Amino acid sequence: MSGESTNHVSRETPRTVSRETSAGTRGSEGAGDPYGYSPITTDDTPIGAAAQRASEVLHPGGASLPKPARRRVLTIANQKGGVGKTTTAVNLAAALALQGLSVLVVDLDPQGNASTALGADHTSGTPSSYELLLGEITATEAIQRNPKNPRLMCIPATIDLAGAEIELVSMVAREGRLKTALADSALDGLGIDFVLIDCPPSLGLLTVNAMVAASEVLIPIQCEYYALEGVGQLLRNIELVQAHLNPALHVSTVILTMYDGRTKLADQVADEVRGHFGSAVLKSVIPRSVKVSEAPGYGMTVLDYDPGSRGAMSYLDAGREMAARAAANDGRKGEA
Repeated sequence: MSGESTNHVSRETPRTVSRETSAGTRGSEGAGDPYGYSPITTDDTPIGAAAQRASEVLHPGGASLPKPARRRVLTIANQKGGVGKTTTAVNLAAALALQGLSVLVVDLDPQGNASTALGADHTSGTPSSYELLLGEITATEAIQRNPKNPRLMCIPATIDLAGAEIELVSMVAREGRLKTALADSALDGLGIDFVLIDCPPSLGLLTVNAMVAASEVLIPIQCEYYALEGVGQLLRNIELVQAHLNPALHVSTVILTMYDGRTKLADQVADEVRGHFGSAVLKSVIPRSVKVSEAPGYGMTVLDYDPGSRGAMSYLDAGREMAARAAANDGRKGEA
């Protein structure tokens, strides 16, 4: 029983490496990472490391992530429902914001689940992504700040967004409406480091707008059967957007969700995804967690709801890794 609770707590580790290794050993696990990422631990035990990171969540300011050289805009997309897309969007955003970065989540899903989790008002008539796409308001007019962390911002989605795809069909430059609304000039005054766009589980005009507005795509993939089902079509759509609308678009990040270290299936799926996407897959994986599922019901991210939980620790690791990769890429571009 104890082996089940200690293995794969916050990220995928080799079968031969126990979570109960020393901090020095854990640091060496990431030595081969091309981005130089190594999860931060300050104690020789998993419980001590979790307590340290929970303390960082409860008392932010002690840990600070490097700011990217320029704003990163990521579309979080997967046409398959139930893969942890919205959960990943809001909790990654919260993890980055808790560690010193300014993050904007754009909710493009008419269900408004990301808005709920971030504590944003999204009743009908609230300034939202719907009015933003139609050009009726500016991004700054739609932004709401999270009540627990002013660095975490959200442009909410209301039920009005459900009809937006039909209205967009007849509009000029319909695929680039969001890109225009999120132009640098609109967000520069807010000092935003990351923009995460949460897409609906479909490949319609809303998702196309998100892909045109972003330079990167983050794909969450659950560690279950048929994990790659539908991803092929998503990649084909990304290629079409690259060819006709946004040449800079690319899959920069893949994150494994719903990971259960007790099963061989989870490792098999992880191996398959890593074999397909290579270094784009984060080392940090998101475990199955009741706390992660419960948090949105209270209008919270898991980092607010239970900062010491496995899910919260995993998203903190993922946020650190994303920031480390951005810093590494910026460094390579500077050398070039």
